[in-house]
Amino acid sequence: MKPWIKRSLIALASVTVVLGGLTACGTRGDHARGWSDERVTEVRGKAIEKISSKLDLNAEQKAKLGALADEMIASRKAFRGESANPRADMAALIAGDKFDRSKAQQMLEQKTTVLQGQGPKVVAAFGDFYDSLNPEQQKQVREKLERRGHGWWGRG
Repeated sequence: MKPWIKRSLIALASVTVVLGGLTACGTRGDHARGWSDERVTEVRGKAIEKISSKLDLNAEQKAKLGALADEMIASRKAFRGESANPRADMAALIAGDKFDRSKAQQMLEQKTTVLQGQGPKVVAAFGDFYDSLNPEQQKQVREKLERRGHGWWGRG
């Protein structure tokens, strides 16, 4: 497997884990509004429009990008799980005088199972999207991924 593909897949998995972690730990600033389904849909639409304009995507490519976004959102929801309050779940691990290792292990196993189940779907959607790009668009994606620490598509 080519190194940039490995990096891309690792980055994709990392994003999923980080999104789940941020959801569990809470956030500040604009994110304080929460990540309701409406907000997720709003951000999804803005991201698709921004990426579509930067890459000059056609309708088919935009649809594949939408499918990738949908898979990532589904993965995020599954990663978060059934918990109504992930922050409280994390706080419960340290509520007593000892760290609840068994509960932490259960949570870890649940998250790992979700990643193993959802990961292949996200990888397939990313592959479908990437493979639909022309060589110039693929080059742009590679360049954006190589610019570590500088944000994605001008953010950060």
